[in-house]
Amino acid sequence: MPLTQPIKIAALQTATGADLETNLTGADELISQAAARGARLVALPEFFALMSDDETEKVRLREDEGSGRIQDFLRDAAQRYGVWIIGGTLPLVADSKDRVRNAAMVFDDRGKQVARYDKIHLFGFRRGREHYNEAATIEPGSRVVTFDSPAGQVGLAVCYDLRFPELFRAMGKVDLIVLPSAFAYTTGQAHWEPLLRARAIENQCYLLAAAQSGLHPNGRRTWGHSMIVDPWGDILACREDGAGVALAEVDPARLAGIRMALPALSHCRPELF
Repeated sequence: MPLTQPIKIAALQTATGADLETNLTGADELISQAAARGARLVALPEFFALMSDDETEKVRLREDEGSGRIQDFLRDAAQRYGVWIIGGTLPLVADSKDRVRNAAMVFDDRGKQVARYDKIHLFGFRRGREHYNEAATIEPGSRVVTFDSPAGQVGLAVCYDLRFPELFRAMGKVDLIVLPSAFAYTTGQAHWEPLLRARAIENQCYLLAAAQSGLHPNGRRTWGHSMIVDPWGDILACREDGAGVALAEVDPARLAGIRMALPALSHCRPELF
């Protein structure tokens, strides 16, 4: 559906722990808050339902697409609050029995699933005692995903994908990029904001980044700073620390004005690269 008038969107920030039901209750409270403030589309962070000290726990909790406790929660919340929900990411069945697909699921305001994106780029980092290897338990996706929404055409990416600009350009002309994340504190402090602003600027679209924030049972410390950025790179809303909501408007007039004044998207020459 074309974006014809301003609508409110919200990035929901969580400090997810190891208990599934507690995490879902916290997510429900944030969705309720955002809906009460007028948001029509909301996004939860990566791993919003579980961050355990046992990295294989998500394998045991993985769901088949279309059924499962986490998907039922998202479907029900979308219906109850009358909002579109990008359900952060949740573990879905993979080809490998020992891994999951780290999937961002989208439900419309009637609770119907309208899109699914499986994280393509898997985070790997090692410095001193701090190290991450998502490929040990996650199977990468391979498809670029966009979908139509009340906020216009939306492209999906997840966390570490942020470092790969070619993925975002492959989305084509989108009005909004949504990026669920659990960005590590070390790399987030250094790179989170400049990368978010760069992706919004170069794709001339709004960007909503819903992040984890805090110290989690697995010892991982996440950066937080969930934010909404406009196509000029201006930060419209930011939740720095702890659980909460960052809310702002997607304005089609602002979007059109920037693209008209600086028609960079029409100047792109992909055939040269």
